[in-house]
Amino acid sequence: MPRDARILIVDGHDDTLYALESALAPLGHLLGRATTSEEALKQLLRGTVGLVLLNIRTPGTGGLDVVRYMRRLEQTQHIPVVLLTAFGRDRELGAAAYALGVADVVPKPVDPWALRIKIRHLYDAHQRRLALEREIRELRARLAPAGVPPRAALPHPTPHPPPGHPAGAYAEELEPDRT
Repeated sequence: MPRDARILIVDGHDDTLYALESALAPLGHLLGRATTSEEALKQLLRGTVGLVLLNIRTPGTGGLDVVRYMRRLEQTQHIPVVLLTAFGRDRELGAAAYALGVADVVPKPVDPWALRIKIRHLYDAHQRRLALEREIRELRARLAPAGVPPRAALPHPTPHPPPGHPAGAYAEELEPDRT
């Protein structure tokens, strides 16, 4: 995903899209919009989305179905999703959304200030995670000799000392008694 990944806002109502864009514009990130779930999925598959703000009642496929589809694809499974709902605090909806890995369920009407803070945090955390993954891949590529499969970065610790050795240390690691 490019560093200038967009925040995709998905809602079937133009007035809601405009209000959400106005609320998120001060963040300075690129914003995208979709009025149907099919349009949102097309934009997600292009690989330029860094966070999705998705109405649960999106025209076409429902919001939870969009999230289910996203979680099945490697390129979209880790993109943070914030669901918007006009149903208030619904326990079943919340449980289903969180089980799919949704970052949060936000009831409408939305507090623009709180939404900005939440979106900024989620977007920045996701970008940092992607940067770390890129760095790890680059380091592994530089360190691994050609044709040798990568091994674990650290050896597994021995969970229990071998029989006849004191707990917490091996006999050869102990200093000789100085008394």
